[in-house]
Amino acid sequence: MTEARVSTRRHYLMCEPRYFAVEYAINPWMDPTQPVNAEVAVKEWTELADTYRRWGHRVDFVEPVPGLPDMVFAANSGTVVGGRVLGARFRAPQRAPEADHYRRWFVDHGFRDVFMPTRTNEAEGDFTWTGEVLLAGTGFRTDPAAHAEAQEILGVPVVSLQLVDPRYYHLDTALCVLSPGHVAYYPEAFSPGSQQVLRHLFPDAIIATQADAECFALNAVSDGRNVVLPLEATHLADRLIADGYEPTFLDIAELRKAGGGPKCCTLEIRNQVDNSV
Repeated sequence: MTEARVSTRRHYLMCEPRYFAVEYAINPWMDPTQPVNAEVAVKEWTELADTYRRWGHRVDFVEPVPGLPDMVFAANSGTVVGGRVLGARFRAPQRAPEADHYRRWFVDHGFRDVFMPTRTNEAEGDFTWTGEVLLAGTGFRTDPAAHAEAQEILGVPVVSLQLVDPRYYHLDTALCVLSPGHVAYYPEAFSPGSQQVLRHLFPDAIIATQADAECFALNAVSDGRNVVLPLEATHLADRLIADGYEPTFLDIAELRKAGGGPKCCTLEIRNQVDNSV
């Protein structure tokens, strides 16, 4: 019998891609020689934000800044657990100024415990809260030492995972938390040891295929029942339906030109430490 899935109300922070462009290449998906349409990117992003609100979630917005074309990828700019905010420190100099704009948003909106990292840390790009532990990716962006720093600042247990495929340069391109204790992931994105860790932690995980990973199906966002996916993620959607989830398909073709998808655009604000994902 399929398990009944339950959605929980979420609080998301997003940033409109008003100045979206691909002007440099800091991941294998970016090609500055290919045309990019910011108007199309805004439409894709708007449909994502509208979807969250239709599901009953709260969505707040950071004002975009000219000259920061990747600021739309809000997930890379903060990790919030129990109302404590750990900001970002980007590896690529092109994105470095984004961190302070997000820091100021949190301070201006009454968050008292806002900490900026001393180690390179690309936030929810590489940090994923499962409801019990913080999964922490490394290999391409986030410094391994940032994992210990996150544990000290956020006060939650951290499990390190090694990424090995440069196409999946952030943890959120290779793994998605669907509900407390339940994830989907693409094993080949991880080192052999990290694959063993994931099998141990999540024996009932949904195992994604190469085709799933390549269309950014794992850069999904779930509220425990509803899951937003790229249009092409039909295989993973079938698996989700079989496990009691309700997928919603969105076009992210323009945003994907910069190596981003639904999760990249979505920073989750968790005000309590509990088993909510």
